[in-house]
Amino acid sequence: MKILRISLAIIVVALASYGLITGTSGIILPYLMLLMGGMYLVIGVTEFQKRKPVAFTSFLVAGFSFFVGIYTI
Repeated sequence: MKILRISLAIIVVALASYGLITGTSGIILPYLMLLMGGMYLVIGVTEFQKRKPVAFTSFLVAGFSFFVGIYTI
C-alpha cells in the first residue's frame, strides 16, 4: 500500500507540474482528480486498518474527487 500511495503521489505531482508548465491544466484536470481520488482511497484504507478516525474523512474526499473527475470528463 505504501508503494502505491507514493507512486500515485508522484504521478499527481508530475501531472500537475506538466499542466502548469504547458498551460494545459484544463485538459489534465479530470485525470488529475481521478488519480487524487485513488490516492485518498489508498490513504483511507491504510488509516482504516490502523483504526484511525481520519479514515472516514479520506473516504469522503476520495468520493468527492472521483465525482468531480467523472463529472468533468
